[in-house]
Amino acid sequence: MNPTLDAAALCADYWSTSIIDIHPGSINVRGYPIQALIGHVSFPQMIWLMLRGELPTDAQARLLEAALVASVDHGPHAPSIAISRIATSCGLPLNGAMASAINALDDVHGGAGQQAVELYQDIAQRLADSTAEVPDLADAVAEGIAAFNEAHGKYLPGFGHRFHPVDPRATRLLAIVDDAVAQGVIDGHYAAIARGIEAHLKARKQKPVPMNIDGITAVIYAELGFAPELARGVFVLSRAVGILSHAWEQRGRGERNKGPLPRQLPYRYTGHPERELP
Repeated sequence: MNPTLDAAALCADYWSTSIIDIHPGSINVRGYPIQALIGHVSFPQMIWLMLRGELPTDAQARLLEAALVASVDHGPHAPSIAISRIATSCGLPLNGAMASAINALDDVHGGAGQQAVELYQDIAQRLADSTAEVPDLADAVAEGIAAFNEAHGKYLPGFGHRFHPVDPRATRLLAIVDDAVAQGVIDGHYAAIARGIEAHLKARKQKPVPMNIDGITAVIYAELGFAPELARGVFVLSRAVGILSHAWEQRGRGERNKGPLPRQLPYRYTGHPERELP
């Protein structure tokens, strides 16, 4: 075998990809020439194409877009947003501030959407595995929640909110989901599961515990067939817009080394009083 050709084949396989094909004067994304996509597909459609390999229908793209729009920002008290502002005031450029903030979107701050999709999928699998002639949603929900709590603790992702009694984003998105079900865009299976969780929590806690933004966007991502990890990844794409906006606003203020609290507000020291070295 020709060593040159053998090395070329090895290199070609090393970073092989089905996403993009680039040659001098030619860029094809998932088989589509980039010039055919530019001006003809929306950014949500492009996200779908990149992640899933095919273009969504217009109705699917609108549903994905609604979830993206709803998740862009939640104020400067959100840790990722605060980090972007602090990092900017410390002199980081926009890309550094964005990277610092996005890196905080892990399991605790940013992972609830992925976790909610995993919970919904577990409940869906319990319904599919049921031997009953008509599987009982309430039983599957109770079993799924119990299993999740045993594995992860009492926190249940996607329901309740420490700031909003009713999350206005969830209310609007749920109405859009219901319209999509009525139009046959999605089948509503995961929306029914999420509502079943709401009913279970209301009965258990004797008060409403409605879906929050993570719970309803998880419904959308699950209904649209996105894997749980991609639910978090797509959320990061959305929240990156808010992170960029706040970093840019902070950049224009000219403040330096802005900490988490105003200097006028002291923190509480809980260590030893001042003492002498023996």
